[in-house]
Order: sequence, then structure tokens, then C-alpha cells
Amino acid sequence: MAWVAGVRFKPAGKIYYFDCQDIDLKAGDSAIVETIRGIECGIVAIGKREMSEEELVLPLKTVIRKATDEDIETFNRNKQKEEEAMRICKEKVKEHQLPMRLIDVEYTFDMGKIIFYFTAEGRVDFRELVKDLAAFFKTRIELRQIGVRDEAKMLGGLGTCGRVLCCNCFLGEFAPVSIRMAKEQNLSLNPTKISGICGRLMCCLKYESDLYESGKGNGENSNGEKPAGVKIDLTRTDAGSGGA
Repeated sequence: MAWVAGVRFKPAGKIYYFDCQDIDLKAGDSAIVETIRGIECGIVAIGKREMSEEELVLPLKTVIRKATDEDIETFNRNKQKEEEAMRICKEKVKEHQLPMRLIDVEYTFDMGKIIFYFTAEGRVDFRELVKDLAAFFKTRIELRQIGVRDEAKMLGGLGTCGRVLCCNCFLGEFAPVSIRMAKEQNLSLNPTKISGICGRLMCCLKYESDLYESGKGNGENSNGEKPAGVKIDLTRTDAGSGGA
């Protein structure tokens, strides 16, 4: 068993568990943690709790400390610097005439690395771009190519339902979605009807998939039988026949 806390680094990002044996953390706290990318500042999504090792991905990284006011100020300054880093990187991309579109940029809390996220049709040789950025920022540079679903998650937007994209506001991870789910729910198979703004099948097709697989989505009970219910003949108009 281990005492851990679940931490997010983006509002709807994946939750990662960190060892917090000697630190009391509750949901909503900010925490400074050790990650494979370096020192990061995140928001506690799941407060301190004891979990078995079978439920965790080992080895666990540790929570260094609960974030102080100074840590929050540093984090906010880094966010402001990210806007400038994005502008400079876009200029460098134009200079090198690279077929890529910048989506987002992140500074690690300790300023040890800058991560640029981009999309592209295929593979891009950005070695010279990395050299230019490293010379300008005097720190390690990582360029990470992402897919269209991650692009939609980062940029946000409105779905066909009129609500903010699920992936942008609460979905921590993408679940596999297939056309079979749309067929089970008797939905139109028109791509424009069942695709999100990313061009992929809508994540919400997964929400009721388990219900339909169990048979309950088809009106069946737990025994796989359809209840008789009450039948009403809508063709009869006795109620209004006396007015003639």
C-alpha cells in the first residue's frame, strides 16, 4: 500500500499519481512534483489516499512540496513567457519553411525544458529549428507532434451539441471509439453526423455503449426480455368524436 495523490497538469488532463507519504494534500491544492520531464507544478485532482500497488503504475515519482505563494507566482510568470515563446517559434518555423502548425507550448516549472506541440501532415525534419530555439532560449527544447484529437483537446471549441468539447472540459483520456457503437445505437452513419470537429468519431458515442451492449439500451430488462408495457392505440379518436 502507498499514500498517493492524483495530480493534473491541465484542466482536463490525465491524472497522474505521486507518492505523498509525508505531505497532506486535498483536492484543489497546488503541488510541486517530480516528473520525467523535470519539476512541474500541478493541481491536485484526487486528495491524499492509500492505494494498493496493483492499482498504480510503478515506480512512483514523489511530491516535493505543497506549492507556496512564491511557487504560484513562478508558475504564472512561466505562463506569460509561453506566449512569447509561441510567437518566436512561429517566426522560426516560417524562416525554415517547415510544413507544421504550432498548437501549444509549455515551460516546465524549473525552466529546464520548453515543449512545443505541433501538427503536420507527415514527418517533419525540425533538427535545425531545434538548434535555433535552443540557442535563443538557452534551455532544452522538445518538439512533440500530436494528432487531431489532441489538437482539439488543447484548442477547445463547441461540439455539434452546442456544448464545450468533452475532451477539453472533463475527459482526461481518450477512449477507443468505433463505428459499431453508432450502429448499435441506431444512429445515422453519415460522417458529418457522428464526427467531432477533429474529424474523428465523437467521443460521446462511447458514453452509452456499455448500456447498449448489455441490452438495456434496446428496452430489454436484466433477463434480456422486453417487458410488455402498456399499449395505446393512437388511431382512435373517441375523445374528440362527440363534437361533431
